[in-house]
Amino acid sequence: MALIALAADKGAPGVTTAAVALGAVWPRPVLVAECDLAGGDLVYRLPGESGMLNPARGLLSLAATARRGLRPDQIGEHGQRLVGGLDVLAGLTNGEQAQGLTWLWGPLGRAFASLAPVDVIADCGRLGAGTALLDLLREADMIVLLTRPTLEQVAHLRERVNALGTELRGGPPIGIIVVADPRDYRASVAEVDRIVTNARLPATVLGGFALDPKGAEMLRGQWGGRLDRSLLIRSAREVAGDLVGRLTASSGPGAGGVRPADGVGGRTR
Repeated sequence: MALIALAADKGAPGVTTAAVALGAVWPRPVLVAECDLAGGDLVYRLPGESGMLNPARGLLSLAATARRGLRPDQIGEHGQRLVGGLDVLAGLTNGEQAQGLTWLWGPLGRAFASLAPVDVIADCGRLGAGTALLDLLREADMIVLLTRPTLEQVAHLRERVNALGTELRGGPPIGIIVVADPRDYRASVAEVDRIVTNARLPATVLGGFALDPKGAEMLRGQWGGRLDRSLLIRSAREVAGDLVGRLTASSGPGAGGVRPADGVGGRTR
C-alpha cells in the first residue's frame, strides 16, 4: 500500500500530533511509524490499550531482528496499539541510537511501502540538509511537509522543498500542509499556496491543519465525541480524505477497500 512521509523543516510544527491525528481518521487500514532521527515521544505522550506503551518495543527492536533482511510481515510483531485502536511503531528513544542505524532506512522504507493492505504514515520529524532519512523518503508515495504561515517558516519551507527536489530528483511528489490559526485558516492556506505557486516550487499545497491546542491535548488519550468534533480532527479528516483520494488515483484500479492485516492496521473509532 502507500507510504506517506510526514515531516517539517526548522521548528517542526507538531509533526507527531499531525501524524496521530491523520492516523486516527485515516479511512483505510493504517500504521503510524515514528522515524524521527532525534527520537520519538509517543511512549511518553499517549496511552496504549493495556497501559503505557513499551519503549523497548518498536523501531529499535525491529532493527535488532532485521540485520539479515527486513520483511514487511516482521513489522507487525513490533507494533503497539493506542487507546482508540490506532496501531503505532514506537520510535527510537534518543538521537544517539540513530547513529548506528543508517543502514536501516532504505530497507524500512521498502518494507513500509510493501505492507499490504496497510498504509504507513511515517513521522520523520525535522528534516535537515542531507538527512539520513533520504533513503526512506525515496520509497515514499508522497512526502508531506508541514509549515506555519509565517514569513520565517515559509522561507525555510521554500529552501527545504528545493533541497529535496535536488536530493530526490525523480523521487516522490511533495505536498504541503499549512498549520494555521482557525481565525485566519482559509486565508493562510491560500497565501502559502500563492507563494508556492509564484515561486514555482516542485510541491503542491494540500490544505491545512487547524492550530488547535485543546484538540491536541484531547488527542493524548481522550478519545470520544468531543475529540471527534475538535477543529484538529475535523481538519485532519479533510486532509486525510484528500490524500487517500490522490494516492488511490495514482495507484490505479484496485486501490483501497481493503481489510487490515493481522496485528497491524486495525483501528476502532
